[in-house]
Amino acid sequence: MGTVIMVAQLVLALVILIGLHEFGHMIAAKAFGMRVEKFYIGFPPKLFGFKKGETEYSLGAIPLGGFVKITGMIDESLDTESLSKEPEPYEFRAKPAWQRLIVMLGGIIMNVILGVLVFIGITYYYGETDVPKEEIYKYGIQAEDLGQQLGFETGDKIIAVNGADYENFSDLVNMQIFFEEQLKYTVVRGDDTLKIGVPSDFLDQLSESKSFITYRWPFRIGRVEGGSFADEAGLKPDDKIIAINGEKVALFDELQAALQNNAGQEVSLKVERDDEVITLQSEVSETGTLGFYPVSEGLQSTRNFSLGESIPIGTKLAFSQIGLQVKAFGKMFAGDIDPRKSMSGPIKIAQSFGEDWIWSRFWGLVGLISMVLAFMNLLPIPALDGGHVAFLSYEIISGRKPSDKFLENAQKVGMVLLLALMAFILGNDIISVI
Repeated sequence: MGTVIMVAQLVLALVILIGLHEFGHMIAAKAFGMRVEKFYIGFPPKLFGFKKGETEYSLGAIPLGGFVKITGMIDESLDTESLSKEPEPYEFRAKPAWQRLIVMLGGIIMNVILGVLVFIGITYYYGETDVPKEEIYKYGIQAEDLGQQLGFETGDKIIAVNGADYENFSDLVNMQIFFEEQLKYTVVRGDDTLKIGVPSDFLDQLSESKSFITYRWPFRIGRVEGGSFADEAGLKPDDKIIAINGEKVALFDELQAALQNNAGQEVSLKVERDDEVITLQSEVSETGTLGFYPVSEGLQSTRNFSLGESIPIGTKLAFSQIGLQVKAFGKMFAGDIDPRKSMSGPIKIAQSFGEDWIWSRFWGLVGLISMVLAFMNLLPIPALDGGHVAFLSYEIISGRKPSDKFLENAQKVGMVLLLALMAFILGNDIISVI
């Protein structure tokens, strides 16, 4: 069932992203009097479609792209039969270069608008949830495997990043800081103050591990899974486990460690319930779990924003994603980032959505992908919108239009490059899950 939910989220996201992108091209073309022959979401075989006016609207079975067929335009269809004739007034090639440029930018503009609106909506609806520095300092951080490799230890208290103070946990793991040169964390460990550096290939390592530190937090029992060991032992929502086999546990990572040490065994649980302390016996699974969902005890704080406040905050968040992409490309060309580890295809993206349908995560990913698509489509590669934009910009500046033959050949080269890139990304995806 989890796989079905992941795939369903991916398909819905792609339909929204592709549909709006192609709609941007189509609406701009129609506004300038160009004939739009086809509006396609997905690739053939066609699932269903209908024709309204001069345009055929269709949904394809392969939701990995889409296209708008504009009469008189050299595009991925490579339909050049009409180019030997004089252009009709409704053809793409008959229109002024500035109009053709707007049409080619239409899809990118729609992706940017979608991304900005999504981030504004998320900011307004969900607010900003974070963990303040004082709470992190109270319990310290939990060092995961990658964090331990860097030199962090669970319980470390981070007091500065690159010598500067910070406000919330998100400031410690914000992707922006990992592009800084010689990034260092200042850490208090017992009576010592240490500096822990981040290597130049850290982003490659992070792309595989996903995280390296997290905050530690006190917990209570949330939902108990029916039929689980926790259920059989008699654990109830709002219970607080305070000891396992006599070993005190105050934080969730301490509970996890104690359960891992007793995996596959029976343990004695000391539980605080309604101001009383009771003792329960429970089996621990072979993977070191009891079968309940924990809830944090007031560690996080949420700040809500008005619509007026959400607009600049959401807009800034949206465009920061493009900034990250530009920096990532710079690191990639410098050899600091391995494209095999940083590029995600449909399989990795589906995994990012997760096996549970969480709307905040779904829309966050849709907004992120929309801004990434806008950036990627603006790259001056033939067969992408950016390739058309580059040629049209040249035409506007120089006053000379590239020949149809040149555009046709450029489109062919771009298609080969694009198909090779898609094969690389998809193959990389498959290898990563084998």
